[in-house]
Amino acid sequence: MDTYERVTRNATEVVTETEGRELAEAPDGKRAYVGYEPSGVLHIGHMLTATKLIDLQEAGFEVTVLLADVHAYLNDKGSFEEIRETADRMKEQFLAYGLDEGRTEFVLGSEFQFDREYVLDLHALELETTLSRAERAMADIKSGDSVTVSQAVYPLMQALDIVYLDVDLAVGGMEQRKVHMLARDTLPQIGESSPTCLHTPLIADLDTGVGKMSTSEGVSISMEDSTAGIEKKITGAFCPPTRDPDPDDHGRERENPVLQIFEYHVFPRFETVVVERPEEYGGDLTYDDYESLAADLEAGDLHPADAKGALATYLDDLVAPGRAKLRERRS
Repeated sequence: MDTYERVTRNATEVVTETEGRELAEAPDGKRAYVGYEPSGVLHIGHMLTATKLIDLQEAGFEVTVLLADVHAYLNDKGSFEEIRETADRMKEQFLAYGLDEGRTEFVLGSEFQFDREYVLDLHALELETTLSRAERAMADIKSGDSVTVSQAVYPLMQALDIVYLDVDLAVGGMEQRKVHMLARDTLPQIGESSPTCLHTPLIADLDTGVGKMSTSEGVSISMEDSTAGIEKKITGAFCPPTRDPDPDDHGRERENPVLQIFEYHVFPRFETVVVERPEEYGGDLTYDDYESLAADLEAGDLHPADAKGALATYLDDLVAPGRAKLRERRS
């Protein structure tokens, strides 16, 4: 796997591909970042972008994790004291999940977002951005049904963070795409460069395969889950014997979340996946890549129940170090 393949593995898109290739040609000293609101325990969405950060570290990038305490406050996620405590907890979990501590810089937004220069640049962006454009950028990430003034400022701060953190690559899930496109459009208007952006896919709802898995709706997986809890959630997951399920009764498109988690979470972290089965049912199956596992599921050589059992085991291995950190803090 060459550097560009590692950088873009399991990414939905790179904006632009030409810019991404230029970064991959000389990754040493280049910086990538993801911003996370400190609003809870690490869940499967955090883990997906964290896996991409691990890919980038292995490719030679330095990584910055923005623990966006000011953003969380603007998005009504609690007091600064509560948010700061959550940020400390999340940092420990990210390192437990596998980020290289020596190549990961953790930054709180409040460390630079109150500086005079930052505030003046933010006002300059406000002058260049309509309220409707800011509202559209927040559509996929806001809390609540309406956009507050604080939430309209939120995506402009995200754009400016890219400048002040001095990063070369902005990473986020597809829900961040509108914010990143706003950054690419508006930053040149205040004399800054458009950022290169990489977007990771969204995992489908675990129960139905419709829409995205959410911590506020339906079933999600987080570092708080016990081994038994993960097994229960995965056992009940939607997993037809195909990677392209038929639409549901309302005509909505569906994905296979079990296969998605194998593709985006398990195979990037484990060289080999073993599906344990009794000898009477053919014995263990060993897979070195996602495509082989998905092909066996579609061919009927791998039963969905056996795939779920293996997935629960490997997911638990990924979650266990962070779960232990949570227990340490609470003991």
